[in-house]
Amino acid sequence: QVQFEESGGGSVEAGGSLRLSCVVSEIGRYNCMGWFRQAPGKDLEEVAYISTTAGIAQYSLDSVKGRFTISRDNAKNTMFLQMNSLKPEDTAMYFCTVGDWDDGVCYPAAGIWGRGTQVTVSS
Repeated sequence: QVQFEESGGGSVEAGGSLRLSCVVSEIGRYNCMGWFRQAPGKDLEEVAYISTTAGIAQYSLDSVKGRFTISRDNAKNTMFLQMNSLKPEDTAMYFCTVGDWDDGVCYPAAGIWGRGTQVTVSS
């Protein structure tokens, strides 16, 4: 069973930076990884994902483009999310997952999530 260890969250002021990490126990048959987030009282939303083979990154939220950078280290089964110029609206619990890459889209594996890491941005 795939397991995750997310880290790097914390509390920062607006304009600050954080780097999230997600270590996967084993990537298995999956060939992409992604970050999701959920703010209190709001729906889960996809942030970004990356192909573990080609390294192609996609950002699902327009609000994070140019501020967030997703990357991976396949040798360490680790994915990162560098978050710069953080805004209060980025406050959320951030989760990682794995999925199936098909034609430029990462389809998350159903029901496979980490416990999350909390990001809090104050104004």
